[in-house]
Amino acid sequence: MHVAKNDTVLVIAGRERGKRAKVRAVLPKQQRVILVETNIVKRHAKPGQRGARQAGIIDIEAPLHISNVMLICPNCDRPTRAARRVLPQGGTIRVCKKCGSDIPVQWRG
Repeated sequence: MHVAKNDTVLVIAGRERGKRAKVRAVLPKQQRVILVETNIVKRHAKPGQRGARQAGIIDIEAPLHISNVMLICPNCDRPTRAARRVLPQGGTIRVCKKCGSDIPVQWRG
């Protein structure tokens, strides 16, 4: 996956095209991402048992396909593709194709 939780991305296709948003969750098996306050849809919900869930029409954030978002480099603040670089101690890190700087994964915390 080229994006991770808490990355800032640009939506490049669909009705939300042009929006910048933060990634709330990544669903790798479905190849989808959920973005904060983006791709809002309405759902009709029945009440939960003993009033646990509010009934009526609710707004939720629907998942977008991962190919419809592009990572924004935190250093150069431009949409970019992410390359992978092997670290000397093992493992990999994402690298910005535009400016060449490292893009850390910020999902912890």
